Amino acid sequence: MSAPKKVVLAYSGGLDTSIILKWLQAEYGCEVVTFTADLGQGEELEPARAKAVTLGIKEENIFIEDVREEFVRDFVFPMFRANAVYEGLYLLGTSIARPLISKRLVEIAEATGADAVAHGATGKGNDQVRFELAAYALNPDIKVIAPWREWDLTSRTKLLEFAEQHQIPVAKDKRGEAPFSVDANLLHTSSEGKVLEDPAEMAPDYVYQRTVNPEDAPDTPEYVEIGFERGDAVSINGEALSPAELLTKLNELGGKHGCGRLDLVEGRFVGMKSRGIYETPGGTLLLEAHRGIESITLDRGAAHLKDELMPRYAELIYNGFWYSPEREMLQAAIDKSQEHVTGTVRLKLYKGSAQTVGRWSDHSLYSEAHVTFEDDAGAYDQKDAAGFIQLNALRLKLLAARNRKLK
Repeated sequence: MSAPKKVVLAYSGGLDTSIILKWLQAEYGCEVVTFTADLGQGEELEPARAKAVTLGIKEENIFIEDVREEFVRDFVFPMFRANAVYEGLYLLGTSIARPLISKRLVEIAEATGADAVAHGATGKGNDQVRFELAAYALNPDIKVIAPWREWDLTSRTKLLEFAEQHQIPVAKDKRGEAPFSVDANLLHTSSEGKVLEDPAEMAPDYVYQRTVNPEDAPDTPEYVEIGFERGDAVSINGEALSPAELLTKLNELGGKHGCGRLDLVEGRFVGMKSRGIYETPGGTLLLEAHRGIESITLDRGAAHLKDELMPRYAELIYNGFWYSPEREMLQAAIDKSQEHVTGTVRLKLYKGSAQTVGRWSDHSLYSEAHVTFEDDAGAYDQKDAAGFIQLNALRLKLLAARNRKLK
């Protein structure tokens, strides 16, 4: 690969990406453009601008954008229409943010005339795959630079030495080993490494940042009503909210009651297993409520097919194939299923649990007349079930007769 002339860097303002910024300048002698996304990680982003300026980046080459609404509307919500969970548990909080970041990197590269993009993902994880597959899907000619796979800064000590050589500010607490690594956005927080690397050891309570310990959550349950239109949540307790506002409010409610904690050992796409602590309070409420409204508005055949498709859909997102034709095909089927997923769900939040306790909809398929144990006034003739059973039993009876004959 020829040396890039101008690179758009996914820049957090932290030590690692600041070192990457200087390394790109030193290694390639290239111009650097920084992109910092506000995904709802809960940190002030203006310090990233100031840090970039001190590292020699021109003001016109610093991009800081609030993409929270786009993130929830165009990435989180479509994923939740599918009820997507990876390996049965993980709500894909890190995975779903990467295609948006890559999209903006590629768009900014085109707008600024850059010929390359760069990210700070290591060579051991999934994020390098997600960033790069998305970038190539959007621009097959883009160059992608992954410094962690190229440089010789293989230890924290070497990183700090490089920082000091290039006058990169190093916070006092960065001089020791960080207790764990954190990724955060509006959907979740993810903590990995260091004190969490032994999966036999219980995670210390200080790892959790977004949820109270369920044991310390309020002793009185709280009820919340979530309104849906065509599969997307649109209101809380009757108040219409934008996608990002809604998820922010659900995070507050879920975090207050200790909902959405997950201690997971997962199978990374690159082959190894890793242990992570995930907190997805709002997403946990959203998933429970979405399944609740689907239970009365979605036909059994469609619902069961969706559940069959979901693991494949979730795996595509986890592995970085958001922009693949197969994910888009599955999304079309999922979105079709959501045409009548409209109504309201009542959740009970208590000591770490979010439980559906009520659901209603003008689009409901639930018929009390058909299922009542009381007189159904002719809505259903129970004698019809006899023929239904005999037809379904026919092949089983033929099999049993054949097997008895051969014994």
